Amino acid sequence: MQLKFYKYQGTGNDFVMIDNRSLSFPKENTELVANLCDRRFGIGADGLILLEDDDAADFRMVYYNADGHEGSLCGNGGRCTVAFAKFLGIIDKDTRFNAADGGHRATIDDDGTVSLQMQDLTEIREKSNYAFLNTGSPHHVQLVKGIEDFDVYNEGRKIRYGLYGKRGSNVNFVEPLDDDCFAVRTYERGVEDETLSCGTGVTAVALAMHSQGRIKANQVKLRVQGGQLKVKFNKKDGVYRDIYLIGPAEQVFKGEIEC
Repeated sequence: MQLKFYKYQGTGNDFVMIDNRSLSFPKENTELVANLCDRRFGIGADGLILLEDDDAADFRMVYYNADGHEGSLCGNGGRCTVAFAKFLGIIDKDTRFNAADGGHRATIDDDGTVSLQMQDLTEIREKSNYAFLNTGSPHHVQLVKGIEDFDVYNEGRKIRYGLYGKRGSNVNFVEPLDDDCFAVRTYERGVEDETLSCGTGVTAVALAMHSQGRIKANQVKLRVQGGQLKVKFNKKDGVYRDIYLIGPAEQVFKGEIEC
């Protein structure tokens, strides 16, 4: 099979993007997905995304982790899918699409900045030294010192398996920088390594830091290994609403591969 693909990235979180409106991609073939995401023997990516038709929205986003299995919501992947949909001529500047966790609204500016609305958040589980919340994907949020030299891979792996078992959780390590700005590094389940950025992860960090009283503003800057993202939100009656993940998304290259 000759497969046409596009490569997109959002603050270093990269994805193989496929227009699957014809439903020709063999979605049950987890080995194929994993091979396409392999950085040495395939295209190389943190995940693979299929864009498909949807009767109730502009399109549907189907996300696969780099291990080949279908995953939960990927925030940066969602932003990149919006950019891909614009490239394909499906949308202009505003859109509504469906993903694993339901419907999302988004806008894309002329400079490629995508603002993606996330689902409302009703619960944050606070522990003595970390918080746990689900922003479309499960996230552990933990403050650390010296984040630049922190062993994200080994410490993240311990928490991902040791605290959350087989199903696991993404693990975010956080260090305050300036007012309303935090450095974030993330170990992602499914990738089973640190990624340069995680959209649902920085969303979780922003809401957790606000819930803990470490910030008062409703807009937070998050510095990740691949650049900078922004999260804005409102809180009313104990519920976080109007949550937006904001940042760049761009096409890196396109090509064909024999599968």
